This record gives sequence, structure tokens and C-alpha cells, in this order.
Amino acid sequence: MMIKLENVSKVIKDKNILVNVNLELKEGQCYLVKGHNGSGKTMLLRMICGFLKPTDGKVIYDKEYSYGVIIENPAFFLNETAMYNMKYLADINKKIGKEEIEKWLKKFNLLEFKDKKVKTFSLGMKQRLGIAIALLSKPDFLILDEPINGLDPIGIKEFRLMIQRLNQEKGITILISSHILSELYLLANRFGILDQGKIIREISKAEFETLSEDYIVLKTVDQDKACQVLKEQIQLQFKVVNPENEIHIFGNEQDVKQILKQLTLADVAIDEIYFARQNLEEYFTQLVE
Repeated sequence: MMIKLENVSKVIKDKNILVNVNLELKEGQCYLVKGHNGSGKTMLLRMICGFLKPTDGKVIYDKEYSYGVIIENPAFFLNETAMYNMKYLADINKKIGKEEIEKWLKKFNLLEFKDKKVKTFSLGMKQRLGIAIALLSKPDFLILDEPINGLDPIGIKEFRLMIQRLNQEKGITILISSHILSELYLLANRFGILDQGKIIREISKAEFETLSEDYIVLKTVDQDKACQVLKEQIQLQFKVVNPENEIHIFGNEQDVKQILKQLTLADVAIDEIYFARQNLEEYFTQLVE
């Protein structure tokens, strides 16, 4: 165990923000808290790093940890340079010199911009600078709140690879909150699904991959006719996902040929048919619906 939350609740102005949250973070994990905006993710992170005290329950630490924290937007002196912002924190820690600062700027591809004012940086550059500042004091534990908001696809991929290196090569324990899964699914090895202040499911990546369902996606404008064929001729379970044109059929990849044959014989207009596997976003949606 590294940090454990036992029946943690937080009430602010008579509103339940967190409700009986039980959560255990282990050293070396990369843990993703997934939830809609307003589900309590930011409050949970503030509670874990000690910025707030719970109304009920307790947060247990097995020893004292150092933190690198970015909750909501990284805070910068926008009219100052990247070097100034890094040096400001270094001066607080006193033991960090210019060489160490430049090492981190180089690691995050920011060394050539060290004398540029932060207000001129792109969102991706600001995110990288924020993480560099968070890591400057060599924390045991990195906490990032919605770190890929506003990043373009290239920026998101760069962020994922960077965090993977920190977790795998440096052994830093990482906790990320996000409402976006896609790229972050590739990064994390454990997930907590938060809805209306409650952790409704915890699952490891290995567990999810065992539970996830295979299915066949059928897109057709002849949905009523297609449903009739699936029910009477093919006898596989199915679900109408989009009332306009999409059906999920729960079968194997080898079933596609038979389905295609029967639908063609019934003169069903097929826009698309392909084999797919449930992703974590779909799993999350099913849980909170």
C-alpha cells in the first residue's frame, strides 16, 4: 500500500462532492480516475495530496511522500520566461541548480525556449513546462488533473509517451484524472470509475481485457428489417446502439460472413459491417447509464 482512502466523504455547502470513497494506490502504479466533468475527480485529487481534509473517513499514508502536483491549470508567471518559472521553484528547494533545471527543460524539449516568455507558449508547451516544474523536486508521486485538455492528437501522444517513460524508467507513481480515455487507456494500468462522487468500479487493465466483449458492428438504414433477420435467421444477441443506423451483434469474427450472407439474401442495405472489441469508454458508459 502507498495511500489508502477509507470511506472518504466530502460535503461542501450541504452538497455531497465525494461519497464513501474507498481507494488504494500502490507504489509504481499508473492509476487513471475516469469520470464526467463534475463527478468529483478534482476534489478526490485534492484530498489525496492533502490539500483538503475529508468530512468523514480517512486518508492513510504508509509513509511520508513528496508530490509533484498539477491540479486544474498549471500556475505560471506568464510574463516571465520558462527559466524564471523553473528557477523560482528551484530557489524554494535551494538544492536545485541551473544544470538540473536545464536537464529537465531538455527532457521536455523546452531548452531552446528557456528564455521565451511563457505567455507565448502553446498549450502543449505549457503542459510540458508544468510537468517539468512538478518533477523538478524529484517527487515520489505525480498527480495530474485533466492533463490532456486542449491538446491536439500529436500533443496527446507525446504526453502519453512522456508519462510512460517516467512511470516505467523512473518508477514514479502517477495518478491522473480525466474524462477522456482513448490515449490514456494505453498509459494506465489501473482504473477507478467515478460517478456522482462515488467510485462505482475499480478495474485493472488485465481484468478489463478479460471482461471486454467482442461484437460485430452493423450499420444499415434498413434497421427494422435487419433486426428481424438477426432474430429469426441468425439467432445471435444484438443491441440497437443508434436508432438511426447502428446495431451491435454479440458474436465472433467468423460470424461476420454468415451475417453478411443472410442480410444480403433478405435484401438489407448494408453501409458497414466489421468486427470490434468493447473499449473502456463504452464500458464506462454502460456503468453510469
